[in-house]
Amino acid sequence: MQHTRTLPQSVLIIGNGGREYAIALALQQDKEVGDIFFAPQNPAATLYLNAKSLTYKNHDELLQVIQENYIALVVIGPEAPLMDGISDFLRLHGIPVFGPSLANAQLEGSKAYMKEFISNIHVPTARYREIMLENIIEGFAFIESLPLPIVLKANGLCGGKGVLILDSKTEAKEKLQEMLEGKLFGDSGKKVIIEEFLDGYELSVFALSNGDDYVVLPACQDHKRLFDGDKGPNTGGMGAYTKLPKNLYNDDLEEKIKNKILTPTFQTLKNMGQPYQGVLFAGIMIVKNEPYLLEYNVRFGDPECEVLLPTLKTPLFKILSSFAKGEKIDTIEFYDIYCVCVVLSSSDYAQNFKSENYPAKITFQDSCKDVDSTLQNKDSEIGHFIFANTTLKDRILYANSGRAVVVLGKGKNIQEARDNAYKLATCIDFEGKHYRKDIGYQALKNI
Repeated sequence: MQHTRTLPQSVLIIGNGGREYAIALALQQDKEVGDIFFAPQNPAATLYLNAKSLTYKNHDELLQVIQENYIALVVIGPEAPLMDGISDFLRLHGIPVFGPSLANAQLEGSKAYMKEFISNIHVPTARYREIMLENIIEGFAFIESLPLPIVLKANGLCGGKGVLILDSKTEAKEKLQEMLEGKLFGDSGKKVIIEEFLDGYELSVFALSNGDDYVVLPACQDHKRLFDGDKGPNTGGMGAYTKLPKNLYNDDLEEKIKNKILTPTFQTLKNMGQPYQGVLFAGIMIVKNEPYLLEYNVRFGDPECEVLLPTLKTPLFKILSSFAKGEKIDTIEFYDIYCVCVVLSSSDYAQNFKSENYPAKITFQDSCKDVDSTLQNKDSEIGHFIFANTTLKDRILYANSGRAVVVLGKGKNIQEARDNAYKLATCIDFEGKHYRKDIGYQALKNI
């Protein structure tokens, strides 16, 4: 009997940030995976991972380049392409795609839609009001009724930066008016969700769904604020870690999250005739051991994705392609390791000024002997680099303004993983490099 050998499968990753680089790095370890394409290009992935890139102007051109390059799976990283309906279009043409439908992407695309959806099915969440310019007086009154601080959320997509937490009701009213007038966050801020502030600690919980059932991945904790001690403006995320201590996340808490939040959500979507396929990211606040849903995102978080993927023992291609096709995976296996990542950003990231220093040349310290292996080897014992917002010129990599590089540390415990992440952070340099020095502090203070 003749056995046919399966040819390596080509994968297209839509998006070019740190999350997408991490996905490519994990896929590259799989013998089933052949060429990895980015759209648009991630310059560092071209340099270090030998990844290819594609360009397209519309859905029809995207379909054409997918067919020309024999792409077996499309993975959509960021939220904007999902809101553009790419997943629906590709599925209609028989292309396996990991990413939810446009209808389900509304859970992230409109915070007003998401809050109404979860309120109707009694998912625990913060008290809120949906405000537009014509009912701004109602917004002012709701601000007055709330204890400080006040939370304002832009309704539309803002790349993870559309949330303000304000310690003054006067400032909250001023910012509300600026948002509604389009002065903050543009059109995305012309509808605002005013929320009560929930005093607890945050978790990032990811559920993979094939449209019929779902599996929960290990919980992560992100660090949103720009500076140590959770100070400064909100960002897209300055670092994350996974394998949380039992006092922050345990089986009982996971069951509450599933029973009160995730199961009602997936079941309702299925009953509506729009079963969810892909990853659903629940931003959750834990208050006195009870979970409250802050928001849904319809893709992997960034930088949570960077700490989750190295823990996977089951090949990522098998996971993504199975869920894309609506198939079931009975169990997903994980390595018994801890991961901590630290985001290295430009000096002007999330600030009210723009530096002229960017793009800034990225250099590596000669004293760091592990640099060469960590650049291209996910299985390095201490961790690896993940490249986000960079530019490539004459085969030299430059950091752009924003979140440029993520360093990932691995270890047998949280302290070792954190130490390795910060070791790698000192091995790489660029003008104005900024990073938090306290990633993982909530886990470490309990040791």
